[in-house]
Amino acid sequence: MATVAVIDYGMGNLHSISKALKTVSPDANVIVSADKNTILSADHVIFPGVGAIRDCMAAIRAAGLDETIKHVAKSKPLLGICIGMQALLEHSEENGGVDGLGIIPGNVIKFSPNATNKQNNKLKIPHMGWNEVNFDSISPLFKNIAKKERFYFVHSYHANKVGDNYVLATTEYPNSFPSAIKWKNIVAVQFHPEKSQHAGLQFLKNFLNWDGQS
Repeated sequence: MATVAVIDYGMGNLHSISKALKTVSPDANVIVSADKNTILSADHVIFPGVGAIRDCMAAIRAAGLDETIKHVAKSKPLLGICIGMQALLEHSEENGGVDGLGIIPGNVIKFSPNATNKQNNKLKIPHMGWNEVNFDSISPLFKNIAKKERFYFVHSYHANKVGDNYVLATTEYPNSFPSAIKWKNIVAVQFHPEKSQHAGLQFLKNFLNWDGQS
């Protein structure tokens, strides 16, 4: 039986994520845990997150999970979600500037407060609600998901200066930003698959079937 560990450091939609995982893989052993050995022994690991990056990084380091996540990132499929995605990058300008785990090259910047849509209406920050995710259909992580499918977002900051070779999908608000990144055996997404209904469940199913290589 495959084991999936959802990292519990006090920030994340842990119940929603674990419920979604059990929905797409009823036979999987889904464990929400802060125990390092449990996380390291899992077949797949999910790194969720909501809130501010400063609090996220402080909680991770206080729990001693920063080195655990770095170890996981070297050895098995890892999925970062929302703040979990941003924490995997090198630096965020949120909260006056906060260093991330530095596992994936790139940084995090805030949406422009003066951004407008095509009708010249001012866009709201945070970017919240459903938006299209544009991706290359070759990726097994988007198997059986339609191009330009809509996923659910809640964020004021986004990934930036990530190498084009590592950008798996993009979203526009109003300019294009990376909404999914693939770095070796890691995939990180800005959207919330656990809140994205059918498409989100399919994405989680694809992740659980992913070997971390293709």
